[in-house]
Amino acid sequence: MSAPITVVGSLNMDFVVQVQTLPLPGETVLGGGFATIPGGKGANQAVAAGKLGGRVRMMGRVGDDVFGRQLKDNLAKAGVDTAAVVVTAGAPSGVALIFVQAGGQNQIVVASGANARLAPEDVAPALEQASGGFLLLQLESPMETIEGAASLGRRQGMTVVLDPAPARPISGSLLASVDVLTPNESEAMVLLDRKGTVSLDEAPEVARALLRLGPRAVILKLGEKGVFLDDGTGGRHVPGLQVEAVDATAAGDTFNGALVVALAEKRAMPEALAFANAAAAISVTRLGAQASIPDREEVEAALAR
Repeated sequence: MSAPITVVGSLNMDFVVQVQTLPLPGETVLGGGFATIPGGKGANQAVAAGKLGGRVRMMGRVGDDVFGRQLKDNLAKAGVDTAAVVVTAGAPSGVALIFVQAGGQNQIVVASGANARLAPEDVAPALEQASGGFLLLQLESPMETIEGAASLGRRQGMTVVLDPAPARPISGSLLASVDVLTPNESEAMVLLDRKGTVSLDEAPEVARALLRLGPRAVILKLGEKGVFLDDGTGGRHVPGLQVEAVDATAAGDTFNGALVVALAEKRAMPEALAFANAAAAISVTRLGAQASIPDREEVEAALAR
């Protein structure tokens, strides 16, 4: 049996509009298709892990509203335990406003709602009962809650995986509690207080610099170029699958959920990275967050090809 996976993080309802060009400040553009799709980085990662076969529980907050009920229902459909998702009186469920341009680029604005009320005491009791397994974190929840969960999870023998998204500075104490850090290019630059992007040639130096901040391993996500791993024993590039991108929303979340599922099954890191790359590649060929996440059969088929 695979190791258990706990996700602490956000749950949002995404309002997705397809556009030909992303709006500039002060500009109005006409959109095309519109959809409401369950999202939120925490819930996305939990759904990905659940659909791909993991034993997953989600910890977070939703409002006492129709969106909150839909978000919990969608987690349950993916096989995720939602007993620790708290329904919050007096606060709306989180929402995200997402513009998706032809080719997959997007702009996202998040209104946190109930997510902003996720407190350390909401997650501590369950984590104190944990013993081993994996703890998956992101940065759409209050920082004190993420820091507390990481520290407690580490003390309980959990493998702490942090996706530092959305990009913002992180304390050294949080990074010291992280086993695996999984930034994309822009998030890596924020953590290192640098400008620009990361080429494949630059990836080894960037990964080493991130490793010096405190995590025990760094997986630098490079989009269509795949990922670069540095776990302190030498770097390794794992190429991505080449696909026609439609919407990059939740690609990183899908990668993280898939990665943790593979590691929970005791797969070696190179195999886990290939599995996660395949899941993320499939997700960008579809519109939306959780609606784009593939199941186990699709990922295995992509790897076989």
